[in-house]
Amino acid sequence: MSADEAPADQLRKRAAQNRAKLWLLLGADRWLVTGVLLAVVFAILVGVGYYLPAAEHAIRSGDSVDTLFQGFLTATITGVTLVLTLNQVVLSQELGAVDDQRERMSGAMQFRQDIADAIDAPVSPARPAQVLRGLIQTTEDRADRLQSALPETADKQLQNEVTTLTRSVRENASQTAPGLDNAQFGDFDVIASALNFNYSWKLHAAQRLRARYHDALPADATTALDELIAVLELFGPAREHFKTLYFQWELINLSRRILWTALPALLVSGSMIAFFDSATYRVVIGNTETLIVVIAGGVTIAAVPFFILLAYIMRIATIAKHTLSIGPFVLRETDGLSDVEWDQ
Repeated sequence: MSADEAPADQLRKRAAQNRAKLWLLLGADRWLVTGVLLAVVFAILVGVGYYLPAAEHAIRSGDSVDTLFQGFLTATITGVTLVLTLNQVVLSQELGAVDDQRERMSGAMQFRQDIADAIDAPVSPARPAQVLRGLIQTTEDRADRLQSALPETADKQLQNEVTTLTRSVRENASQTAPGLDNAQFGDFDVIASALNFNYSWKLHAAQRLRARYHDALPADATTALDELIAVLELFGPAREHFKTLYFQWELINLSRRILWTALPALLVSGSMIAFFDSATYRVVIGNTETLIVVIAGGVTIAAVPFFILLAYIMRIATIAKHTLSIGPFVLRETDGLSDVEWDQ
C-alpha cells in the first residue's frame, strides 16, 4: 500500500464534487439557500412575464391567478399537516416506557465509558464536538505509537505501509480537529468535521496491516495497532449517533420554520384569491405595468415553505448519502482505492 493508494480525506475530494456545489448542499446557511432559490424563482417569473408579449393579456383575460393561488393554498395546508406528522415521528423516538428509557440510559453510559477508556480520560467529554475531537486526537497518538514501536530493521514493505497509515492519520487529524474547537452541536461544523475524517479507509488499512504482518510486528507495535483499531471502531458509531441527533435537530428546526412561514404564505394565497382582480389592476411605475411583478412576488412568498423544505432536505439527503455505511466500507469510487486488491 503506497501513499498514492490512500484516498483523499476531505469529503469534497472523496466525493469528486466541486467546492461551490458542496457549499450549496452542505455548508451554506439554510436561510441563505432559501433566499437564493426564491430570488431565482422571482427573477425567472418576472423575466418570462415581461419577455412574452401575450403574458399580461393572458393573465387579465383568464382565471390563471385564482387557479394558481388555490393550488398554493391547498399545498400549504397539506404541507403544514405533513410537518405536524413529521414532528410526531421525531417525538415518538423520545417516548417510551421506563424500561426502554433505562435501557437507553444504560447503553449511553456504557458507550461514554468506552470512549473514556479509549481516550485515557477519567470521564468522557459531554459535548459531541469534544468527544469527536478526543477520538481524533487519540487516533493520532496511537498512530504515532505504532510508528515509534516499529524497529528500523523491519521489512521495507511493512515500514512503507505503516508510514502511509500514520501519515494519513496525522494529516487528517491535524486538518479536522481544529474545526471542532468551540463548535456547538446544532451547527453544521460538528458534522462537517466528522465527515472530513476518513476513518473508513484508515480502519480498513489498519485491519489489513494487522492481518498481513501480525507475526512480523513487535509486541509493542501490535498493541499500538490494536489500540488504533479500537479507537477507529469507536469513532464510527459516535459519528452515526451524533449524525442521528443532528438529523432530529434539523427536522425540528425545519418544522418550526415551515410553520412560521406558512402563515404569510396562507395570507398571501388567500388574499390573491379573495381580493386581487387581475383584470382591473392598473399600477404603472416608470412606464412599466407592475401586474407581473405583483404576481411573481405573490408566488415567491407563497412558495417560501416549499423552498425551506427543499433547502433542508438538500443538506440532510447529502449527509445521508455520504454516510450510508458504517465501518470499513467505501461505497464511492475513490481514486487509488480501486487499485488495491483484496488479497494483497
